[in-house]
Amino acid sequence: MTSSIPAVGTRTAEAATLQAVFLDLDGTLVDTEGFWWEAEAEVFAELGHILDDSHREVVVGGPMTRSAGYLLQATGANIGLAELSALLNARFLARIGRGVPLMPGARRLLAELAAHEVPTALVSASHRSIIDEMLHSLGPEHFRLTLAGDELKRTKPHPDPYLTAARRLGVDPARCAVVEDTITGVTSGEAAGCRVVAVPSVKPIPPAAGRTLRRSLEEVDVPFLRSLITESS
Repeated sequence: MTSSIPAVGTRTAEAATLQAVFLDLDGTLVDTEGFWWEAEAEVFAELGHILDDSHREVVVGGPMTRSAGYLLQATGANIGLAELSALLNARFLARIGRGVPLMPGARRLLAELAAHEVPTALVSASHRSIIDEMLHSLGPEHFRLTLAGDELKRTKPHPDPYLTAARRLGVDPARCAVVEDTITGVTSGEAAGCRVVAVPSVKPIPPAAGRTLRRSLEEVDVPFLRSLITESS
């Protein structure tokens, strides 16, 4: 029987240049951006405010504090940021408790990275409780490291998440590939000095120097990720 995963060959100089791959979570590996918006809309409706769809593009891909803070300012809802964040997380956790749908190509990419023994980290702006729940669908064995937004003082779009992941894995950020679906995440990866692959989900991401765009994870594999690093050398 033949395998769809390429055999691991001799460890050439080209293969050695890719030191790690960092993957975003919501909208990149799992199809949950719509879940977040539904949770936000439901919570604000209960607070007496109907969210206009124009807010969706602003909050997508952002850390909880930024998204919740923006919606508080936009609506004037009478609730504190900490209480609102707790309500949103609880509502989202209830939605994903029965499992989450993976993005096209996600399961194949994770399997291929594991087969080639490429160190892989999950780097998300979501809280730890959210990540741990989604790992049931993704498989925790696929990640050498997982990093949550509430474990850092500054999360995306700051470079801290990717710099922290690189430091903990003992790798050079310039030799790492980042896969993101929002401009917030792309900005974080680029600021950290990583090679960034943008796979837009809800909102288009404009092209830029050093930025690679792909339509879905089905267009992303290990040889492609390795080529990004060798091209920049």
